[in-house]
Amino acid sequence: MSDLNVMTPEESAATKAAVMNQVPGSEIQGQSPLHHAELESLAQQGPKTGGVHLRELKLLGHLTLRCNSANADQLAAVERVLGVALPLQPLTSAEKGGYSIRWMSPDEWLILVPGLETFEIETKFRDEMPGHYSLVNSSGGSTVLEVSGEKVLEVLKKSMPVDLHPKEFPVGKVVSTLFAKSTATIRRTGEQRFELIIRRSFADYIWLWLQDASREFGLVIEA
Repeated sequence: MSDLNVMTPEESAATKAAVMNQVPGSEIQGQSPLHHAELESLAQQGPKTGGVHLRELKLLGHLTLRCNSANADQLAAVERVLGVALPLQPLTSAEKGGYSIRWMSPDEWLILVPGLETFEIETKFRDEMPGHYSLVNSSGGSTVLEVSGEKVLEVLKKSMPVDLHPKEFPVGKVVSTLFAKSTATIRRTGEQRFELIIRRSFADYIWLWLQDASREFGLVIEA
C-alpha cells in the first residue's frame, strides 16, 4: 500500500483558489470597449463648450466581492486591503484615492481599482481574507463613462426611470437600473456628475444613445 499524501494547512489553503495574472505584458496594447470611437481625437478636435461632458474612465479593474457583512474579521480584512471600509448601507458607496466600492446587495460589492493594480489587489485578498468569500475579476466585461455638466440631468432623465432629485439621489448613492434599452450601474459623484458602469457588449449602443440624447444641449468629449 502506498503512503497517503497529506497536505499541510498551507498547501490546502493554496488549492482553494486558481488565480492568474490577467494583466497583459507591456507588448500588448490594452483597448477599452470604446477604443474604436477614438474619444481622445474627438476631445482634441470637437467642441469645448456644451451642456453635457463625457469621458471614458477606461481600463479600470472591476472586482465583484461577495462576503458576510456581519463578519467583523472579513470587514477588517477588506479595509486592510483597500484602505477603505465596505459601505454597508444599501445603495451607498465609498472611495479613497483610486479605489471605489459600490454596494450592490447585502452580501455583494463592486470594487473599482486602477487597472494595473488589479492582480495585486486579488493577491492581497487571498492573503488577508478569512472564511468563505468570492472575488471575481470582470474587468474586461465593463467600462465606465463619466457624464457631467449643466444639462446632464436632462440627458439622464431621458435615459432611465430613476428620481434624480438630490434628496432622493444624493452624492455617493448607487443604483443599478434600466438605461435606454440596456442596463447600467450609476453612481452620483457630484451635484452634476455621474459615473455609469456599462457592459462591454452595450458600450457602443450607449455611446450612440448619449450622442443623440445630448444633441440639443451640446456634447463635449473629454480625454
